[in-house]
Amino acid sequence: MKHRIVISCRTKESFRKIPVMMHLKKCIEATLSAERVSVPCEINVMVTDDKTIQALNRAARGIDLPTDVLSFPAFSFEPGKLPADLSPYLDPETGLLPLGDMAISYERAEEQAKEFGHSTKRELGYLTIHSVLHLLGYDHVDEGPMKKQMRGREDAICAMIDLQR
Repeated sequence: MKHRIVISCRTKESFRKIPVMMHLKKCIEATLSAERVSVPCEINVMVTDDKTIQALNRAARGIDLPTDVLSFPAFSFEPGKLPADLSPYLDPETGLLPLGDMAISYERAEEQAKEFGHSTKRELGYLTIHSVLHLLGYDHVDEGPMKKQMRGREDAICAMIDLQR
């Protein structure tokens, strides 16, 4: 299936360290496949720095701190249960399902990778999978069943593409 995944990068260092664009696309495509998304999708990704993601976090959530990833879903789907008929959600001009946007702080990913004892590539992959799941309706607003469901999907998808810790 041909998805439109648009990745912009505001930090040149990220492209020198690992092939970020191809890795993020692989993680997005694996997540869409694992979640059985049956139509071509469009997702926009911005890889940025802490300063920019802090400004986005302040504007979107009223939290004046940097964060690792922000997700901006286009629709409110039920986690793990996309509608059988996605045609009402498709962009009439492109025929694509516009799932939404995400922003990832490369600086935060590097820091968290060191903290958790794994590679920056693994951390960027995990954050990307996490964000796509948010675009598909998953959330972790509490420590209960929703968080457990989301973590289970993250772990399964990471294992599919060999991104274990």
